[in-house]
Amino acid sequence: MDTSAASYLTYARVAGFTFLFYIAAGLTSMALGSESPAADLLLLLQSFSALGLGVTLYALTREQEPVLALLALTCRVAEAIQSGESAIYFAVGSLCFTWLFLRGRLIPTVLAQLGVLASALLVVILPAQLAGLFGGAMSWAASTTWLVWLPMLIFEVALALWLMIRGVNTRQTQPQAL
Repeated sequence: MDTSAASYLTYARVAGFTFLFYIAAGLTSMALGSESPAADLLLLLQSFSALGLGVTLYALTREQEPVLALLALTCRVAEAIQSGESAIYFAVGSLCFTWLFLRGRLIPTVLAQLGVLASALLVVILPAQLAGLFGGAMSWAASTTWLVWLPMLIFEVALALWLMIRGVNTRQTQPQAL
């Protein structure tokens, strides 16, 4: 895989755009409702976006820790299947990728820390919701669900914009001790 600075910038920009498309497709499909054929199409596009994100984020983070980056990619693939537990795979994949962004200082530290925090929150809360805690199963009609996902939404929009405008720090190719 080509790892020139221009390639990293391309991967970053594609990832940034894909984050925004993924979010827009997901929110629009929820607004349309599950009975809408357009919502089904948007969910399909969201699944392909998850795959694209997995590949581009893997390309950006694999030099930090290849096995962890591969786990994160695998979680994005599992998320794309759109099963009832896909949000948990999303959260674990996001936690891995954000940790690698933080470890490699690929994006601003504060932004990476927000991503780690938002992802870790989801990793803990989503299984608890499946177990009936925190208001029961995840429902987008519940205010608890929106509160739990809000930090992730803020992080992903900020990250998307950062990646599209600035890319990643290509001077830091080796993992850094935290």
